[in-house]
Amino acid sequence: METAELLKKVRKIEIKTRGLSNQIFSGEYHSAFKGRGMTFSEVREYQPGDDIRSIDWNVTARFNNTYIKVFEEEREMTVMLLVDVSASGEFGTQKQLKQELITELCAVLAFSSIQNNDKIGVIFFTDKIEKFIPPKKGKSHVLRIIRDLIEFKPEHKKTDIKLALKYLTNVITKRSIAFVISDFMSDDFTDALKIANKKHDLVALQIYDKREHELPDVGFIKLMDAETGILKWIDTSDKNVRVHFAASALKQDAMLKEMFNKCGVDTAKINTAESYIKPLMNLFKRR
Repeated sequence: METAELLKKVRKIEIKTRGLSNQIFSGEYHSAFKGRGMTFSEVREYQPGDDIRSIDWNVTARFNNTYIKVFEEEREMTVMLLVDVSASGEFGTQKQLKQELITELCAVLAFSSIQNNDKIGVIFFTDKIEKFIPPKKGKSHVLRIIRDLIEFKPEHKKTDIKLALKYLTNVITKRSIAFVISDFMSDDFTDALKIANKKHDLVALQIYDKREHELPDVGFIKLMDAETGILKWIDTSDKNVRVHFAASALKQDAMLKEMFNKCGVDTAKINTAESYIKPLMNLFKRR
């Protein structure tokens, strides 16, 4: 991609997602993702209704008046984005490709995090760890992440969620908020999910396209699995074929939902045909 074209794309995404972050998400993000604890701020005189457990007895004795300790929420956190860059992200039949949607979501989350003085890092993965961007603060760092999301070309095509979760667990030593952003078309990763969620606060953002759940009645079509390259002809005019296809998709969704519930992982499903604002807002409010 030409440098001028790349910068234009980065700027376009920045304007859209930074605006959303400032106007809509910043307060919800702050409320949804708490800091690590409370840190001492100051002492002040006791007022009726204050918790007596907060009384600072040393200061009280020194000034012969009752003083309490005031604490503030320790806000600074590390936010990690685990971004699926496998070949299935190149699919999209509605408003945009899954990978384009993922890029916008990452940008919104990144701008929301730096607004709250959090560090932001990224793990790009397929069935290997494609790239690791260590957590840092600042607008220039976020713009670098957006640039990489737009122009990055992975070496592999398949997906291994388990590998990405293990890498997160091993590389990020302190507790973080970790968004796993994928269509989750991967082999079983339940155990890795449980382990990672004990160490970090995991959130799963499931990206999907309408045509992965229902086929149109348009006769014979040729489908290719982007990750394996396997081609298959399907007769979409056959009602049984369409029903079986939809049933398989529902079964896969139910399995994912059950797994996330069992592991205590918050989730949101985001469709390529719809705005991601409502699913994200609902996720933040649930937390």
